[in-house]
Amino acid sequence: MRTSLIQLGVDPDEPVNARRSRAASLVRSLSGSDLVVLPELWPVGAFAFERFAAEAEPVPGGPTAEVMSEAARDAGVWLHAGSVIERAPDGALYNTSLLFAPDGTLAATYRKIHRFGFDRGEATLLSAGTSPVTAPAAGTTLGLATCYDLRFPELFRALTDAGAQLLVVPAGWPAARTGHWTLLARARAVENQCYVLACGTAGSHAGVPQAGRSAVLDPWGETLAEALDATEQIVTADLDPARVAEVREQFPVLKDRVL
Repeated sequence: MRTSLIQLGVDPDEPVNARRSRAASLVRSLSGSDLVVLPELWPVGAFAFERFAAEAEPVPGGPTAEVMSEAARDAGVWLHAGSVIERAPDGALYNTSLLFAPDGTLAATYRKIHRFGFDRGEATLLSAGTSPVTAPAAGTTLGLATCYDLRFPELFRALTDAGAQLLVVPAGWPAARTGHWTLLARARAVENQCYVLACGTAGSHAGVPQAGRSAVLDPWGETLAEALDATEQIVTADLDPARVAEVREQFPVLKDRVL
């Protein structure tokens, strides 16, 4: 199984339609992959709070979903298209991730449960998701999470209990806490004996420099591929879904859980 993370740059001077087209072109260039992942809130920028309401879109049927559906279909890949600001029918806003099947069907969505901001920014502007989400894809089971969720191990344990073997974490993680990003991604892989695909953004979001450092981690916590900086690039690694069961059998730590 070949996975590719697109560490996309977000330039506030680039029109959002141009960025959608550029992201779609990058997805199409990865037709040899089985699963392609984009970062969190790349259409608007994770820290561009003042633009959230204006850039919000319906799911399904919004402009980002339409462009990403077509790109997934053209490339013939499973596409985790990162996240968008979703405007729900009742007017509430969510940070919502989109997963497309190779035929372009919207296979799953996940509304971010843990909102960042400590009573500011995302935490006050967006509503919280309420349910962990797993989805069968590319011959394995994905567990979906987003950025700040990475700090809450109980969510990832719930995803593991629900059958997840590959945890997908798109993010707009700030460079000021790069060490936390890399540490926590590896911890989630080790403690759950799962693959982790941690896909960050390049450049800056609304003046907040991004960590980048996208990585593919195996169920033993080893790094299979990574970006060493925050420049725009593609990180690709080949995975063996059977490796999850092998690691859990060789070192059956999950069987010793008490709580």
